[in-house]
Amino acid sequence: MSSRLSSRLPAAAGSLLLAAQAGLPAHAAQPTQLAPIAVIGSRAPQPLDDVLGDVTVVDRAAIDRAGSSSLAELLSRQHGIEYVDNGGPQTATSLFMRGANNAQTLILVDGMRINNATAGGGALNAIALNDIERVEILRGAASSLYGADAVGGVINVITRQGADKPLSLRADIGAGSHGTVRTSTSLAGSNAGWRYALNAGYGQSRGYNATTPENAFSYNPDRDSWYQRNVSGSLAYAWATGHEVSIRMFHDRVNGGYDASTAEYNDRAVQTVEGFALASRDRITAQWLSTLRLGVTEDENVSITLGDDSRFRTRQRQYGWQNDYQLTDTQRVTLAFDRLEQRVTGDLQDWSTGVGMPADYAVTARNTNAVTGVYTGDFGRHHVQASLRHDDDSQYGGQTTGGAAYGLDLLPGLRATLAANTAFRAPTFNELYYPGGGNPDLAPEKSRNVEAGLRWQRGSTELGATVYRNRVTNLITGWPSENVGRAILRGVTLTGAHQWGNTALRASLDLQDPHDAATGDVLLRRAKRVFRLNADHRIGLARVGAEWYLSGERYDVGRQRLGGYGLLALTASYDVTPETQVQLRWNNVFDKQYTLAQGYATQGSSVFVNVAYRPR
Repeated sequence: MSSRLSSRLPAAAGSLLLAAQAGLPAHAAQPTQLAPIAVIGSRAPQPLDDVLGDVTVVDRAAIDRAGSSSLAELLSRQHGIEYVDNGGPQTATSLFMRGANNAQTLILVDGMRINNATAGGGALNAIALNDIERVEILRGAASSLYGADAVGGVINVITRQGADKPLSLRADIGAGSHGTVRTSTSLAGSNAGWRYALNAGYGQSRGYNATTPENAFSYNPDRDSWYQRNVSGSLAYAWATGHEVSIRMFHDRVNGGYDASTAEYNDRAVQTVEGFALASRDRITAQWLSTLRLGVTEDENVSITLGDDSRFRTRQRQYGWQNDYQLTDTQRVTLAFDRLEQRVTGDLQDWSTGVGMPADYAVTARNTNAVTGVYTGDFGRHHVQASLRHDDDSQYGGQTTGGAAYGLDLLPGLRATLAANTAFRAPTFNELYYPGGGNPDLAPEKSRNVEAGLRWQRGSTELGATVYRNRVTNLITGWPSENVGRAILRGVTLTGAHQWGNTALRASLDLQDPHDAATGDVLLRRAKRVFRLNADHRIGLARVGAEWYLSGERYDVGRQRLGGYGLLALTASYDVTPETQVQLRWNNVFDKQYTLAQGYATQGSSVFVNVAYRPR
């Protein structure tokens, strides 16, 4: 796709760009394969090959091959990302991008932030894969584009969207180990200026025991089952050429068992994430595209334990007005105004009098106003991007962040890049106002990231190398919380891909050193070496694949050593008819025993079979 055409695609904040396209699977029989489009790298659509940052687009084909995996597992198959759960896909999940802490990665759904403001991080365990059209991943500091919490990077989950074709129906039904069952249905289409989509899914599993006997405080030898449901929808109407209004919504909920005590009680957590957005996209002139958006997201976690139920909720009202100006065929300026209103509530315990008394946060609201400017330009062999953002928050004051990137085409297909960015993480309400340990004087964590990359693409071969160093200061540590920590997140990532006819091979190697700047200790639960290898082969109507994940040792609380491990997964599919496909995924083929978090179990060998209906 030419840079001129891509520059004139309609742009919207985050993933409200309804026209952006996902990449096609390698074996798809298409007369012309369109280049994947990414919005996340500059807040406006670009062909993925033109993005200067370390960006990946996970398309629907990769999601289909994921079987019954969780979103966190799917993300961990991409370079630079690790995850930890507390005993199963239904439990609280932490994501580490380039070694950054869980709360230092910004999670968006359809361009709206879902990181809760009470503990930080996004509720990845609630988001069902069958609701997702694609995922865009931006690694490295990115607060100059998206504001608070984008220290390690940004992940934007895009739900299923309307299609520019007549009504079509898709359906999946699958079953596998541990009594796991998943089913989903989606419809999408367009008519007379309208585009629409509706998606719904349900899953459940008997699960496995979330804890191991090493967990002296919570071990309970039971099965920790889960029940998950999701629904999303979108409706858009083009009322004139270049003018469209749209409405989008999503609702994801998981009711999952976990172990909170040794008592024989069915401890459960009900995690809900939902959102709603209205948008108007208007081409004012041939050079000016305006997008106005109003969105609301809510994160709620209800824990049901023996005699100690609790509820935490974050509601975020998000307003945005983005303006994209095409200065020339190869230069664009984006100017965006954003407002974020966060409201929280929690079931807390105040022990200041020596007796636990029910309490809420002393402060339950904060507002942030922000202005963002982004410039992108292509000048022959030279490519530049610059961004600047100022956030003014009612709790922690003003924060200004910036970013600059430069790319040089050394040879046809060979590009070198250099970038520098700053970022910050906002203190959570737990860190600020939790009774007995909150510190209302906390300042945001700060980050300075520099990176250099080299990318070569020729025909069906891709090679890449990225070197980065992210210095994080003002880290919030201890209890009561203080801004006293420092960390260095540095590493090298190597990637490669090649296709021989019907055979595709993809690999990545992360050599990272995320460590405490004062002690030199590697940060908890993060490996210094992670290798991924993926092979895929098409044989007529069938496709077979293999995925190998190899992780080095890690350390947990108390510097307990967690040994390295290797996992092999096998995939296969068969086209029964042009519209119907049987898919199989076998995770942990050799039933390896490994640990992500001390005292919490991981899944052994498991199989999932899915039947998919995909009308052409």
